[in-house]
Amino acid sequence: MTTLILGQTLAFDADPFAVPPTEAARHERRGAIAIDGGRIAAAGPVDALLAAYPQADRIDHNEALILPGFVDAHVHYPQTAIIASWGKRLIDWLETYTFPEEARFGDAEYAAEIANCYLDLALAHGTTSMCSFCTIHPESVDAFFTAAASRNMAIWAGKTCMDRNAPENLRDTPDSAYDASRALLERWHGRGRAAYVITPRFSPTSSPAQLEALGALWAEHPDCLMQTHLSEQTDEIAWVRSLFPEARDYLDTYEKHGLLGARGLYGHAIHLTERERDRLAEVGAAAIHCPTSNTFIGSGLFDMGLAARMRVGLATDTGGGSNFSMLRTMAAAYEVAQLRGTALHPAQLLWLATEGSARALQTEEVGRLAIGGAADLVVLDLASTPAIAQRAGQAEDIWESVFPTIMMGDDRAVAQTYVAGQAMLRRP
Repeated sequence: MTTLILGQTLAFDADPFAVPPTEAARHERRGAIAIDGGRIAAAGPVDALLAAYPQADRIDHNEALILPGFVDAHVHYPQTAIIASWGKRLIDWLETYTFPEEARFGDAEYAAEIANCYLDLALAHGTTSMCSFCTIHPESVDAFFTAAASRNMAIWAGKTCMDRNAPENLRDTPDSAYDASRALLERWHGRGRAAYVITPRFSPTSSPAQLEALGALWAEHPDCLMQTHLSEQTDEIAWVRSLFPEARDYLDTYEKHGLLGARGLYGHAIHLTERERDRLAEVGAAAIHCPTSNTFIGSGLFDMGLAARMRVGLATDTGGGSNFSMLRTMAAAYEVAQLRGTALHPAQLLWLATEGSARALQTEEVGRLAIGGAADLVVLDLASTPAIAQRAGQAEDIWESVFPTIMMGDDRAVAQTYVAGQAMLRRP
């Protein structure tokens, strides 16, 4: 049976970083999405879809705005329980909070508890897909994919690999990293809506031998994504330079070991050299912007000018990021861009949180209101609090209506999320 989801709709026909932002999107003041078999069968003006599907069930969200579900392009689900922990710089934060917490994920029951908790929090904030680092433990990967499968969510994830500069109980070896990653890839990649991601944490915690082993695995499975971190903090870059004195720059530590490519996701990418910018753009790689994390840990200000040259995704970076909300993440991206002299348009912010992140993940399955795509949706109440409502009440167009929710919204703004057409939240 076809279901019609009614409300305001906003769909992108073009990249708002490539064309004038207001020309990139199509807004229906009274629109509808037709869902059949968990996929989008049609989208357009409500009158046209009511005529085309007269027998369809209807769910009317009235004045709420229907968007593709948010896509979070870089998270660490095992850090859910330590989000918003007071910290200094990246290395201190890892040693004080992250590593002790990640050591717990060899316990399959604990891994399952956190995986379920994280996914419920993500859905409550309107996020229907994400790309996550797990821990070195295969149990952490199994728990995350299992929890996502029970919700029919499209996710990307992989076992984090580290063989040095980490506690002994969080280290693997070049051989064990390769073997365990390959076994998990064969178990999960392409199973249901799951995709495996080859995952060296970052160069400081992987020896050249381990980076080479994971580069070989990627070469054997080029349809997989590869995720890691790049140039997050200046002291981290200095550390990389001391560990890899022969490398031209941070990116070169990946490139020399087969870990630079079009399906590579490079988290943070703040302090890039010109050569690094050129190489990332040349190979078609994606940079993932994590604004709440970058400000929380004091890393620096991402250059959104990269979006004119390469794919850029947006991410909460849970739990280095200080919020599960992609709305708050969009607001932080706006603020960071302002500090660099650029005012991002609401269309650009929404694009980054949906189709932009999906493009970074090399998928057309999610992030779009497109016929044939998955019916993964978020429904936003554009008057969710008195403060937002009074500002939105003065709006003259959709951008003035949605921008207050981007800047001040939280999970209260999420009226509903749909995964493959199924409502996921119980709201009063």
